[in-house]
Amino acid sequence: MAVIKTSQGSEWLRRAMRCFDAGIATLVALATLWLMPDIDHDGNDYLFLILIGSLLLPAVGELFGLYQPWRGRSLYTMLGIYLVTWIATIALLSLLLVAIKGTQSFSRLWMGVSALSVLAVGSVMRTLLYGYLRRLRAQGHNLKRVLLIGKKDNIALLEKKVIETPHAGYVVVGHYIDEDDTTFFHKMAAFAQENIFQRNFDEIWIGYPLVQGNRVRHLMRLLAGIPSSIRFFPDLPDIRLLNHRITQVAGLYSLELNYTPLSGSMRFIKALEDRVLGLVLFVLFSPIMLAVAAAIRWQMGGPVLFKQERHGLDGKRFKIYKFRTMRLHKSDTTQQAAYDDDRVTPLGRFLRRTSLDEFPQLYNVLQGRMSLVGPRPHAMDHNDHYKDHIDIYMQRHRVKPGMTGWAQVNGLRGITDDVKLMEKRVEYDIYYIERWSLGFDLKILAMTITHGFVNRQP
Repeated sequence: MAVIKTSQGSEWLRRAMRCFDAGIATLVALATLWLMPDIDHDGNDYLFLILIGSLLLPAVGELFGLYQPWRGRSLYTMLGIYLVTWIATIALLSLLLVAIKGTQSFSRLWMGVSALSVLAVGSVMRTLLYGYLRRLRAQGHNLKRVLLIGKKDNIALLEKKVIETPHAGYVVVGHYIDEDDTTFFHKMAAFAQENIFQRNFDEIWIGYPLVQGNRVRHLMRLLAGIPSSIRFFPDLPDIRLLNHRITQVAGLYSLELNYTPLSGSMRFIKALEDRVLGLVLFVLFSPIMLAVAAAIRWQMGGPVLFKQERHGLDGKRFKIYKFRTMRLHKSDTTQQAAYDDDRVTPLGRFLRRTSLDEFPQLYNVLQGRMSLVGPRPHAMDHNDHYKDHIDIYMQRHRVKPGMTGWAQVNGLRGITDDVKLMEKRVEYDIYYIERWSLGFDLKILAMTITHGFVNRQP
């Protein structure tokens, strides 16, 4: 029988990670101070600021859930939470310096360099540790022991998923199958009594169809005396969930079937990302946009911008901006550009292939009607067509449309001339919505820079 090396001391690990973050912040800030000897400073003042910042970072991280167990969480989600924690810490330190009128006492260059260095080193160390833990768990170390209880098919599915994802760090140590006989709950009552103080498992996973809620409720009453984590995995074979969460409404539990992480404080973080990065990019690309506008006026004449209504957040209409790439023409319908469309000018073809025609949408981002990252806004005629052919199509509008998206950086862009192709694009959009995080956005923006600009279609 194989030896299972189980996970112990998660609370100790949380304390260690808090100390780790405080230590990293202290060492990096001191190192940058030492590497910048030309700064005229009072050592005690700088040490005091470093101490406050180092203690504040893990305290803020605790509020944002930075030290929750990593098991089963994506790297991008964790890095996104770390970035949010870092931003909040910098904001609080800045407010403190303003309140004590100490902004002139410290080198702005040092504060900027040390803050960015803390973010970089902390992110790199987390990435390395995350990879190490995944390899460790895949090799049979640091595992959570799981006991399965429920219907035969549900238990088989849970066990299959555990085997397929060894890096998640779970191992099945046993199971009890509910055959709907009268003795099952008697067995569970005896099992609960035997495992109150000592047990060979860390978590209990329950698998039942939703229609058997009464059996789950009865089982939960019997297992309530066991001080272990209990997870319920409902059988939802015919329901497509756009993410989900459990909430209470009017004293009743509800399962939100199309919940998006972009709500509450996370929506504020997303808006802050769009405004700050959007403004930076708008200023950075202003010379290029002015040059493109001048080229359009010189070569094609007429208006520089193409304006058209699209559906945005919650299906509300807004006016999207692009650089004009076609000759002026009249049309009562929205006809998507073909590969050799004679309406597209040579300059327009270049703008489309380099995605330069999309740059005016930075103004839409600053307006708050679009995001830098999100599902691309399709023409309204296309929405009217595809919403009747793809069930989850309009769920794309649970978030703001974006200038770039997960589908686009994976090559799904340009002409969509059949339902199958659009279905694949929508699947990528839904994947993004379900797994949104600040880190995921930054990854998509980075991928856009490396291979998301060039479009071989018109």
